[in-house]
Amino acid sequence: MSESYERGVVNEGGSAFERASAAVVGLGVLGFLFALASVFDVTNFGTQAFGVELTTLFGIVLCVTGGAVVVLGLASRFGWAETTPSDTTGVPVGGVFGVLGGVAGGLVGSQLLGGGVAVWLTLAVLAAGLTAAITVFPREDVGSTVPTGGVTIVVGVVLLAGIITPEWAWDPRNLEATFHAPLIMSAMVALSSLLVTWAAAKASVGFGSRGRQSGAYLLMGLNALAMVAVMVALVAFVAIKGASKALQGIEAGLGVGPEIFGVALPINWPFVMNVSQGIYVDIPGVLPAIMGTVWIVIGTILFAVPLGVGAAVFLTEYAEQGRFTRIVEVTTNGLWSTPSIVFGLFGAAFLVPRFGNTNSLLSGILVLGFMLLPLVLITSREALQSVPDEYRDASAALGVSQWETVRSVVLPAALPGVITGIILGVGRIAGETAPLLLVMAGSPFPSNTPGVFSSFEFSATPPFITNDALLTAASALPYQLYATISAGVGAQDAQAFGWGTALVLLLVVLSFYAVGIALRKYFRGKLHHE
Repeated sequence: MSESYERGVVNEGGSAFERASAAVVGLGVLGFLFALASVFDVTNFGTQAFGVELTTLFGIVLCVTGGAVVVLGLASRFGWAETTPSDTTGVPVGGVFGVLGGVAGGLVGSQLLGGGVAVWLTLAVLAAGLTAAITVFPREDVGSTVPTGGVTIVVGVVLLAGIITPEWAWDPRNLEATFHAPLIMSAMVALSSLLVTWAAAKASVGFGSRGRQSGAYLLMGLNALAMVAVMVALVAFVAIKGASKALQGIEAGLGVGPEIFGVALPINWPFVMNVSQGIYVDIPGVLPAIMGTVWIVIGTILFAVPLGVGAAVFLTEYAEQGRFTRIVEVTTNGLWSTPSIVFGLFGAAFLVPRFGNTNSLLSGILVLGFMLLPLVLITSREALQSVPDEYRDASAALGVSQWETVRSVVLPAALPGVITGIILGVGRIAGETAPLLLVMAGSPFPSNTPGVFSSFEFSATPPFITNDALLTAASALPYQLYATISAGVGAQDAQAFGWGTALVLLLVVLSFYAVGIALRKYFRGKLHHE
């Protein structure tokens, strides 16, 4: 009877331990999400919830979660819950806490005490060593929870005591910068929430190897969530800022839009369909810049993709793997990481003089094509190398030639990966500005679109095909956005036009992404179907 009763108490204690850990994890995640939202002004610490200012509320929550984490560690240490902690938290974790302690000690010595280098450096070293020792030397359950809980409680007390308020600002000594409370408070709450979430996640599965895995997974998940949130917030921010100008004057109905091939479109979107008339007009347009960007992307893809894929096929399927292929690999990696302004200087020095010594659309296409080429080559090689050798062996066993195998078997299997590389490259080249300023830029607000199709002329004498539109300077959305900001900084109309242009640029890039993703999905489905 006594043994049965004891097991029941332990099980009930373990269940309570797990529930408490899960509750702390939930509160920590909510605190991290709120801090992330406050960075983007979705909410702020000065508002009230349930009649309590959020600064006070989060101070209470941090004190409670910090104390709960300490209790969880002590419950494990004294055997009040069934856990399997390791002998130590580990040197890497101790190093992280040591850095945090060193930063805190250095700030106290330099900012609060106003000491010199000797004072703040001494305090930083002592704080780092003490924090690292408290983390590393005790058993894992104590080393993971006590420092975490202590940091979180300190942050909570700072918020509750009003040491940092929503109106507070920090002017660091010997640094020409001002840090305002929303940023500081968001960083403190986010860091504390991450720490208690990590410690509680380890406790929820009893520490040990499972605990370390659970904590790492949770941190990686929150990191991924933060990245997605930042991207969504960026798109939403641009959309909110640019919608009023970009959507101005939209009409829908039969015959309200401009005519294309003699047929009137059922929509009239002035900002997108009008030619440029400058910034300070009622409804300016960005159509020439849109078409310039579209032609740049199309021309760049037509130039770089065949060359990149062809080179990848040769290096993967035909060339002997040795010094030559290693040199090519190192070179292409270096070219992809080369700053875009260097490509622009190359185009200005080498291409522009050969195309009439004037900026032109063709120069912009070639320069951006050289920028895209390394990425296409790298991703295409990886996609081709990922195709199983069994595909090649089976085709060869049927008596199919190597080229037919590559064309009919290897390339179709690698095509989704190749398209992925192109999608990544389009996002970069569509938003490039520096190279276009040097090799393609003309009037930032042209009155007509580049008529590439209508400008083709054929003749019986060399060069047989000419196109004046390709040899003429043009505009593009990034260049027009740069010109708008440079020409009208501080002017309300210029800012509105700039945000509208940024929104259209974002929509154009996302449209190319959508096309690429649809193609990748189509070819991948076709491959699996076959």
